Amino acid sequence: MATTKIRPRALVRASGGPRYAVALVVDALGTGLLRPFLLLYGVTVLRLSAPVTGVAMTAGVVLGLACMPAVGWWLDRGARSSVVAAAMLVRVAGVALLLAAPAGHAWLFALAALFLGIGNQAWPAAHAALVATVAHGRERDAALAAGRALRNAGLGAGALLATACLTGGPTALRALAVVTGLAYLVAAVLAWSVRLHAHPPALPPATLPVPTIPPTSAPAGRASAPPADPSALPPAAPDSAGGPAPRMRALLAANVVYVFCLNVPEVALPLVLVTQLHASPVWPAAIFVANTVLVVTLQVPVTVLMSRFSRRAVLALSGVVLAASYLGFLGATSLGHGWGATAVTAVSVICTIGEIVYAGSATALVTALAPPRLLGRALARFQLSTGFGLAVSPAVITALASHGPATLWGGLSSATLLSAAAVALEKDHGRRLRDTTSSAHDGDGDGR
Repeated sequence: MATTKIRPRALVRASGGPRYAVALVVDALGTGLLRPFLLLYGVTVLRLSAPVTGVAMTAGVVLGLACMPAVGWWLDRGARSSVVAAAMLVRVAGVALLLAAPAGHAWLFALAALFLGIGNQAWPAAHAALVATVAHGRERDAALAAGRALRNAGLGAGALLATACLTGGPTALRALAVVTGLAYLVAAVLAWSVRLHAHPPALPPATLPVPTIPPTSAPAGRASAPPADPSALPPAAPDSAGGPAPRMRALLAANVVYVFCLNVPEVALPLVLVTQLHASPVWPAAIFVANTVLVVTLQVPVTVLMSRFSRRAVLALSGVVLAASYLGFLGATSLGHGWGATAVTAVSVICTIGEIVYAGSATALVTALAPPRLLGRALARFQLSTGFGLAVSPAVITALASHGPATLWGGLSSATLLSAAAVALEKDHGRRLRDTTSSAHDGDGDGR
């Protein structure tokens, strides 16, 4: 099975075009400026207590998930760039509320966190739907990977800029918020200017028009103007309009556990290194930087390399790699203060590889399983599982860590291995219908 080649210009086109790529970078820069320091903004600028600030931020993330059914419905109506722009504009409103909130007003901060949470939860599904509209098969997988690498680069650069400005105190944090709001606004305008909509709107199978003229326009599923004569529409493949909705029950449940890997560098490793191994805070900072650099440089190449295998197999493999890295962390912590920090840093590279493989296959598998007419709802359900996992993982990780390294890393490893097995064994609903066209669309044996 052939793998996708990395062609930068084609990758930019498959990712939504140059303007959309710029929008992604600007949005990520703005997010990196404020998002890591939102807690400091609440405590330093608004003079709220740390527990109140933390609860407000968590509530914003959790309540932001409630918007996902509406986002999925909007995407299934054909909207693409408008949903991405809306996710960015909602965050502009959140930043405006931050700037308008007087000191001591927790409710305004909570409302700002809610708007920021809505935008942060809606964006991944909207972005994936946009890429799935302009790219197909393994090119789509590479484009999704490129978007993640680009976003991580922007987040990292924004966080570095913000760190350099933090010596300015509350005034600097307010300035960062202003720049963040402007970045979101510019990104929203750029995303909206792409004017991408899924045409023609998907129709129920019973009302699909009977074709009389062979199609001569762009391939089905790409964003283009609908033909003047409705009778000229090509016949819909079973997986492109009228296929059944994917159940994905095991995939969604497993994804809640998989996404814990995203919080390991930010929550678990700093907790273990500083409180258990008594290492310098420089170690977790170095691991975080290394994680970002590896994701930016390896996300696309690794995704392309894995394109010779089915997406489901790759996703299951990522769980095995992550579980092995968790056991590696358990062994590293047993070395104690002397070599423990060095060993944890080395194992973190394996964990990052597992994260890269997971990120390059999970969303791609969802877009391959879902019929286009139900793509928005499928991505919304997937984002619900992702958001829920990210929301609960800090509490679960800290609770497990309080019982010792064996409980923390052994528990994470066991849960991840079970999740990988569930992903590998799940049967795709309606697979027989989709298998008839999977090789044409995806270029691999099972299309998954």
